[in-house]
This record gives sequence, C-alpha cells and structure tokens, in this order.
Amino acid sequence: MLDFKYKMVILIRTDLKEMHKGKAAVQIAHAAVKAADIMRALKPSIYKEWMREGQKKVVLKVSSLEKLIYHESLAKKEGIPCALIADAGLTQIPPGTITALGIVPITEEQAKTLELDELKLY
Repeated sequence: MLDFKYKMVILIRTDLKEMHKGKAAVQIAHAAVKAADIMRALKPSIYKEWMREGQKKVVLKVSSLEKLIYHESLAKKEGIPCALIADAGLTQIPPGTITALGIVPITEEQAKTLELDELKLY
C-alpha cells in the first residue's frame, strides 16, 4: 500500500444548477490538468513524487462563487498555486462562468491551512 504524502484538491461549485454532472466532470478534469501543469512547471520534484504515489486527488463541493474565491485567496496567501477554471460557455452555462478551482498537490498540513476540512466530498 502506498503512503500518500501529496494530494491534489479540486473544488467544484454546486450552486450552478444548469451545470449537469457530465459538465461538472469536465470542469473537474480541466482543473486537474491545469493544476498538474502548474505543479510540473513550478515544483517538478513534488510533481514527480505525486506522480509516483499514484496522483491522489479529492474533489470537494463549494456552494457558491464567493466560497470558491475565498479558498483561492487562502491558497494564494499561503503561496500555494492554483488554477481557477472559467467555462467557455459553449453548452450549459454562460461564457466566463467560474466553475472550479484546482489546487496543486499539497500535504495534509497545507490542506488544513486552506480550511478544506469543512467541505464535503463531491
């Protein structure tokens, strides 16, 4: 059994009622890819370790844009890179709608500073 040191965290908005599960899945994928790309560029050694561990990810629900932005601001304050995802608006939601936040692979200690314990799994 692997001992996971790092996990990627993705926050997805649940207040966008017009965004169906399939659309949410795509937004989550966008956030994961973008956060991984950021980590690979900025901290390649942590990226490689996260890859070796099996690329642990967790997706959490946020109930509003304000809460999503709040968690992004906590990450920025801690110097943790993240990727805010805005939809192109080609299908279910208007162009530019912010749907998700991808947080680069972080440790449990870092996750606590972002107040993620209060959020529920998606």
